[in-house]
Amino acid sequence: MSDNYVITIGRQLGSGGRLIGEKLASQLGISFYDKELIQIASQESGLGKEFFERADERKGYSVFGGLFGMRGLMTEEPFSTYYLNNETLFTIQSDVIRKVADQGSCLFVGRCADYVLAGRPRLLNIYITANLDDRIKRIAERDQVTEKKARDIVEKADKDRAGYYNYFTNKKWGAAESYHFCINSSVLGIEETVGFIKRFAEKRFGLE
Repeated sequence: MSDNYVITIGRQLGSGGRLIGEKLASQLGISFYDKELIQIASQESGLGKEFFERADERKGYSVFGGLFGMRGLMTEEPFSTYYLNNETLFTIQSDVIRKVADQGSCLFVGRCADYVLAGRPRLLNIYITANLDDRIKRIAERDQVTEKKARDIVEKADKDRAGYYNYFTNKKWGAAESYHFCINSSVLGIEETVGFIKRFAEKRFGLE
């Protein structure tokens, strides 16, 4: 049996989830994937990355907006008169996630990776939240906007990510039962949260 293991991280915007994931992957010496998957999916499928960016979890999901035209995104035939829906793009991205996971131990942020990789014996699904005030402050500093604007960004991101996750997984985004481990990064801070999850992962995968 392969000794490969996979960690997936679902996170609220402003919780520091991506940064925690990057630091955790680095400390564990495993590969890290977030937006990088868009580039890989583009290369694997032969489609422009614009397709995957438009169907990204950050854009949310609408049943009425699930179908979009390829015309204008790609001008070369034979694609210019065809259409792709978000389900097709999700399937392509999911295939990439499974392929990457088979190649070595790694960590995925978002992309419903916990659902895509369900059933793997060496899998750890984590959800990272944070206090709303901390999330707003982090986004205000990151985007150089007012806290009022940052609140709007955070609330929209929550809605979009929940819609994307709930639609494609038939589970509930952020609900404890959807993950192995949930943590509030405001309690310990970024660095200590990384350390805490690292110890949990080492115990889970027998890396001690």
